[in-house]
Amino acid sequence: MNPQETQTLALWRAASPGAVLLDGFHAVKHAVRFGAEIELVVTTDRAAVVALADELAADVGDYLEETAHEVSEPFLRELVPRGSPTGVVALAGRPEPEPGRARSAPIVLLENPRNLGNVGAVVRLAAGFGVAAVLTTGDLDPWHPNVVRGSAGLHFATTVARVASPHALPAGPVFVLDPEGADLRDIEIPDDAILAFGTERHGVSAALRERADRLVAIPMRPKVSSYNLATSVAMTLFRWSTTSANAPT
Repeated sequence: MNPQETQTLALWRAASPGAVLLDGFHAVKHAVRFGAEIELVVTTDRAAVVALADELAADVGDYLEETAHEVSEPFLRELVPRGSPTGVVALAGRPEPEPGRARSAPIVLLENPRNLGNVGAVVRLAAGFGVAAVLTTGDLDPWHPNVVRGSAGLHFATTVARVASPHALPAGPVFVLDPEGADLRDIEIPDDAILAFGTERHGVSAALRERADRLVAIPMRPKVSSYNLATSVAMTLFRWSTTSANAPT
């Protein structure tokens, strides 16, 4: 280990407790774009990462050139054993959640989600639609590194937080996705709605159903069991976007 890598290791260890791991170019790019507090950027090839930025995201190229610590591939694998396809990782501060602030777009609530990649995909969708927050219940950490990887670092483009229960939600009408609900195509979703989704296997709990102001169903062909969670969120947010002046254009 050379002196530069020794210094980088000390900085990594100092920043690691409580930090968010950003794995890959796109995660780092989005974190920079949306104002994350980047603690440390590490790459196996600074010139290659800057060239990739020049090709895909010129707005972050100067930042990466100025801040990235260049290290060997074996050293990067000591920091992140699975490595990184684009040869760049970073640590960022985890922002304080703000789910109760005034909003002009819905909140997505995931009740007891189980699949880390699915939660990341939902966060990515939420960022694209300009959703106010993604909230989860249960024991899954919505800031787990695999969730952040699935969101491509777009956690920093919205609020992502875990809440204790469906009764600890911000104000707003609760629209629960449920097979017995009204057809999604026939309803209008208000901007302050909380859109609640259960698991693919069991759906929403009885407690969340009781909390609902309205049940909503996504049309589905007979004999098909369910949609993927992220797909369900995407269809529901698209429906909201077709009637709201606050949706991205």
